[in-house]
Amino acid sequence: MLLVTGATGTIGRALVGELDAAGADVRVLVRDPARAARLPERAGRAVADLDEPASLAPAFAGVTRLFLLTPGIGTAHTAHAVAAARSAGVGHIVHLSSANVLGDPMPAMGRWHHEREEIVRGSGLPATFLRPTGFMQNALEWASTIRAGHVLDPIGPGRFAPIDTADVAAVAAAVLTGEGHAGRAYVLTGGEALTVAEQAGLIAAAAGRDIEVRAAATPAEAVRSRFPGGAPGPLADALVEAFTLMRADTTGLRTDTVERLLGRRPRTFADWCQRNAAAFR
Repeated sequence: MLLVTGATGTIGRALVGELDAAGADVRVLVRDPARAARLPERAGRAVADLDEPASLAPAFAGVTRLFLLTPGIGTAHTAHAVAAARSAGVGHIVHLSSANVLGDPMPAMGRWHHEREEIVRGSGLPATFLRPTGFMQNALEWASTIRAGHVLDPIGPGRFAPIDTADVAAVAAAVLTGEGHAGRAYVLTGGEALTVAEQAGLIAAAAGRDIEVRAAATPAEAVRSRFPGGAPGPLADALVEAFTLMRADTTGLRTDTVERLLGRRPRTFADWCQRNAAAFR
């Protein structure tokens, strides 16, 4: 039995679909069953809350492998899930982390993920860490300003290789259903390192419209581009730090991990734009 946390999110939904298509025996952990209505019917539902450790035992009963995705910047959900996994005798944890843990010195975004990785390691259970770069889907946060004709650019000449969350889900499915991945950490990137301006150009081509690229005037404006309603202080500081580091990286981290694990190249940003063009019109 495979248990998926975060199953109603972007990666989780795609992962459950991959596992269902592969005929895997899968269960999803959800707080609200209504949010799981669009998941495959064959997937089992376990109603539990990672904020409430006492609720987790039935969800973890009989589970052999766990996909662990915990959002936000805290570590409590990770600790509660790992404790439940140990009690249930789970044999393998596949943990969604971040490529930010590779920084030297490690940035704030990386430290939060590193703390979670350490909780998983401390369990003594076999584990695999998936460390993706930024997601292509994050470009949807530009949709409202693109409809007004522009994109705010906080990183200028900086480049990064965004990955489609569908590729992250496909890798997770391969690791959960395959062998030989315990003790490994996989850095997952797209195949192209792009600037924000280049991404905007690909969106413009797909949506059939002109998009102006405007440089962010201040760090606060850059944060508002991601969180229009404001971000908590620690998260805002971490974003400013991340944008500064990304601006300085004019090469962009790329790996061939997706191709090695899936036997195909990662999806391209241009293809993603074509599939999501309507969101920018």
